[in-house]
Amino acid sequence: MESLAERRNLLAKELLSKRRSSYEVLPLRAKSHRFVLDLLALLFPQLAEQSLPPVSDLAIELIRLETELEAILMPLQSKSQVPIAQTVQEFFAGLPRLYETMDGDAQAIYEGDPAAESYDEVVAAYPGFFAIAVYRVAHEFYQMGIPVFPRLLTELAHQMTGIDIHPGATIGSRFCIDHGTGIVIGETAVIGEGVKIYQGVTIGALSVEKAFSQRKRHPTLENGVIVYSNATILGGETVIGHDSVIGGNVWITASVPPNSWVYHKSEIQVRSNEIARENT
Repeated sequence: MESLAERRNLLAKELLSKRRSSYEVLPLRAKSHRFVLDLLALLFPQLAEQSLPPVSDLAIELIRLETELEAILMPLQSKSQVPIAQTVQEFFAGLPRLYETMDGDAQAIYEGDPAAESYDEVVAAYPGFFAIAVYRVAHEFYQMGIPVFPRLLTELAHQMTGIDIHPGATIGSRFCIDHGTGIVIGETAVIGEGVKIYQGVTIGALSVEKAFSQRKRHPTLENGVIVYSNATILGGETVIGHDSVIGGNVWITASVPPNSWVYHKSEIQVRSNEIARENT
């Protein structure tokens, strides 16, 4: 009969074997999360934990982030079609364009929310902006074919905001998320420019079968669409036409023409306490 020590040693060997076969080819969660937080703080000082450094220090910080990113992604070299160093260079070369897109998102949120007192408030305090910004960074790596790392980034935003955006989703400029808690946007969703989404919205799939993984499973929302809270829009062939308004709590599995209003009509009855007591 095996002793407790022998069973413990066997378990340790099995765990070590699994770690060597999988763990060593994955980027580290904590370092991945730290990278995207540091990057966003560099782009948007409203998110920084310290005061803004001089320009020379910012240049040094960019070099540090490049070196750190290469180290984080290096375990994925065997799964990447291009050298990791090249991926890092391409990402930072596209950073000005990425910043411009994020800036447009923040402006759209500010302009679309009467409660927003300033652009700075949106960047510093709005979970919708943070989730979109992290998604934009993750989407860059997703398009480059980097596995796992993009999901680590968007799952950080998911944990911090309750907003779940798959890095594979295609989202146009000036994207606005208001409130945001409980929003889900699937991998093959396509969202146009100037779209606004409220809390609890699901842009999801009709089927979750693994065999459909290479198909377009999630809806398309064209330019200027507004989707109010707790609406559910499902299906890869579902297209919400441009400038349509989707009301709260609706369930949609078929396409909607442009410039449509879609709403759920419910009946609400209000009675006085006296009438209610007479009927009991």
